[in-house]
Amino acid sequence: MSNNNNVLTLSAPLSGPVLALGNVPDEVFASGAMGDGLAIDPLNDCLQAPCDGVIIHVARTGHALTIRADNGAEVLMHVGIDTVELNGEGFALLVKEGARVSEGQPLVQFDLDRIARQCKSLVSLIILTNSERFELQPIASKTVKVGEALMRIAVRTSASVQTAVDNSAAEVAACVRITHRGGLHARPAALIRKTAQGFSSQSQLHFGDKSAACDSLIGLMGLGIGEGDEVRVSCRGKDCEAALQALVAALSVAVHEEHHAPVVATTPRWANTEANVLQGVCAAPGLVCGPLFRLAGIELPEDTGTHNVDEQLQRLDAALEQVRGEIRNTLDHARRRKNVEEEEIFAAHLALLEDPALLDAATAAIEQGSAATHAWRDAIQAQCAVLLALGKPLFAERANDLRDLQQRVLRALLGEAWHFELPAGAIVSAHELTPSDLLQLSAQRAAGICMAEGGATSHVAILARGKGLPCLVALGSEVLDVPQGQRVVLDAANGRLELAPSDARHAEVHQIRETQKLRRQQQQAQAQQPAHTTDGVSIEVAANVASSAEAQVAFDNGADGVGLLRTEFLFVDRRTAPDEQEQRQAYQAVLDAMGDKSVIIRTIDVGGDKQLDYLPLPVEANPVLGLRGIRMAQVRPELLDQQLRALLQVSPLARCRILLPMVSEVDELLQIRQRLDELCVELELTQRPELGVMIEVPAAALMAEQLARHADFLSIGTNDLSQYTLAMDRDHAGLAARVDALHPALLRLIAQTCIGAAKHGRWVGVCGALASDPLATPVLVGLGVSELSVSPPQIGEIKDRVRHLDAAQCRQLSLELLDLSSAKAVRQACQHHWPLS
Repeated sequence: MSNNNNVLTLSAPLSGPVLALGNVPDEVFASGAMGDGLAIDPLNDCLQAPCDGVIIHVARTGHALTIRADNGAEVLMHVGIDTVELNGEGFALLVKEGARVSEGQPLVQFDLDRIARQCKSLVSLIILTNSERFELQPIASKTVKVGEALMRIAVRTSASVQTAVDNSAAEVAACVRITHRGGLHARPAALIRKTAQGFSSQSQLHFGDKSAACDSLIGLMGLGIGEGDEVRVSCRGKDCEAALQALVAALSVAVHEEHHAPVVATTPRWANTEANVLQGVCAAPGLVCGPLFRLAGIELPEDTGTHNVDEQLQRLDAALEQVRGEIRNTLDHARRRKNVEEEEIFAAHLALLEDPALLDAATAAIEQGSAATHAWRDAIQAQCAVLLALGKPLFAERANDLRDLQQRVLRALLGEAWHFELPAGAIVSAHELTPSDLLQLSAQRAAGICMAEGGATSHVAILARGKGLPCLVALGSEVLDVPQGQRVVLDAANGRLELAPSDARHAEVHQIRETQKLRRQQQQAQAQQPAHTTDGVSIEVAANVASSAEAQVAFDNGADGVGLLRTEFLFVDRRTAPDEQEQRQAYQAVLDAMGDKSVIIRTIDVGGDKQLDYLPLPVEANPVLGLRGIRMAQVRPELLDQQLRALLQVSPLARCRILLPMVSEVDELLQIRQRLDELCVELELTQRPELGVMIEVPAAALMAEQLARHADFLSIGTNDLSQYTLAMDRDHAGLAARVDALHPALLRLIAQTCIGAAKHGRWVGVCGALASDPLATPVLVGLGVSELSVSPPQIGEIKDRVRHLDAAQCRQLSLELLDLSSAKAVRQACQHHWPLS
């Protein structure tokens, strides 16, 4: 090592070929998120000190350590990729944290063969973690031997004035491509903001020639970053390394804007020649008739400009706190009902209310003499203008969230409650409704919603679907000219608002609705009874739930059991994993809610697009093809062990069945079964719970017979099985309508699964969305499925459907469907053979 004129030469800590950082098979390292550096593919088994210095950090598992050179450069050495998973096995640390070491001194001895066999890669990293202060100049080109010159580190001119190591001024940066559906709009921006607030470092996002602080939601949205755009994120401060890594991960995670948005074929209004009909876009299906009620926004009088500044600031603070309290109540209610979509929407609203850009603008206007009402309105309008000017539909829709907060805070400032009563059965029209409007209208039993503007992926649309409230958007300004109280028909599924329905049409709509209502009542009355086909085949209709509260709803709705308990609800939105006791109590509560019925509990299914704050994972190019389900459990076995222990302590154990997600080969099942047996011995249990496998990937369906030999039951997750079989992302707005689980290819996999299971006397259930589709019920029964796990409100409907079927006929006709050409053809055939009355 030479250290002349602030230039430090690092010697190679390992022997082997040298790689540029961008060629490292790990996105976090390759992106420069950890800092600048090089990599070596090692040919020897001992890591040596690249310079004189002090060991300032040693990884608990021995696979990585950091040395601080005498000039302040901090060099991280990381042996292999994903070697943390070895949990220290195969590594022998030769130094301790705090030790002074000399160049060439052995630091870590490691088992080269073991790492090569068990880890992602042997490639080892030499990273300059405070590279904002130093410039890195590679010396070695292709291959290097231990002790040879590897790279030079020169103090940057701008940093040379710093004689001491000043971590508070450290800055790191990385480039990342945005994978959020639709770009960086409200909800992803809220995630970035939340991530940035977890660190003391100041973080900024740079896009083109614009920058924004990561803790400003509006600033982030105002950058106009679209899906696929490349951005640069920079962090300055003591914990900048950690902040950068977290922000890179947050920017790369795919947060899906819409899980269930119907893809609607829209007809332009000018193409509609039918008199007295306005054509719009379906945001939530349904058919209703009733008087139209126009909802107007708050209009403010002209501002006099003579105000006491302190008084106006206090009024604004009080109004903001009142609205924050209202939103927190909404959030708590949504969390209790496990309504994730509603929770995400209003969490973003709460974040907007705390946004510095918005609050500073309103405060500045008040200090210049504006009334609190006008200052708030103007601050919101200015930010809306920024979003609308970006010319992107999703950002225009997100401006609606700001207008929601404008109305709510103005109401609080003016002391106005929800000051009107809806006529009975009213269909509400407005220029554009806000999420809080929608919740209020739903509580007042509005029959339907129609808007001049808006979109099918808006927050209002998401909430309307969740409430079962028919909703049309993008009807145009003509809808605002319809006289107050005029009788209309809203046919949302077909995108029609009929302005002059005849008495006969009105009567027809009433009759259709009455028939549907009567049928629902009859189905509900029979929901507690078992479901048998006309020729005596018993079909269990269970429920998909995510909490004990949902299990209680399912039980009340007549569920024959829980076909899928998603345990992720226990693990998300928290800083640490739930402990064994908390998990056991939660699982026991679900069992208790279900009386004497069985409960199938799926082990934790995170990874991919479902990330946990306390379980940092590498950014993945294809999350749905990455560390998901049982693969995650193999990487973090302690999480699964803890969960299995909790499950084995519920009572009675005979009613608990365990389901493993994302299994793709028999060995995965055998490993978990062996671990389950070991834990039963540890806990001195003589009884073993049933262990089932989810059929979510084509490989599992094709191996169903082999899996059934060792599993107690199989459960088909048609949502993932569809997207993996058809190679289409089910959350892709342009493809969602084509990801249809009634595709003949899917039906063939379901048939093969049932045949394979039957050879070993195992039963097959379906817990994906297809089980809740009444059109699919006869097909699934015909192919050999004996359990359908559906959303709790549909239990009565699906049981009723089963009771009208002849299982033998279903078997015969279902086999014919396997030879059809498309999902559309299958649906047409189903409608013909088993019409939905």
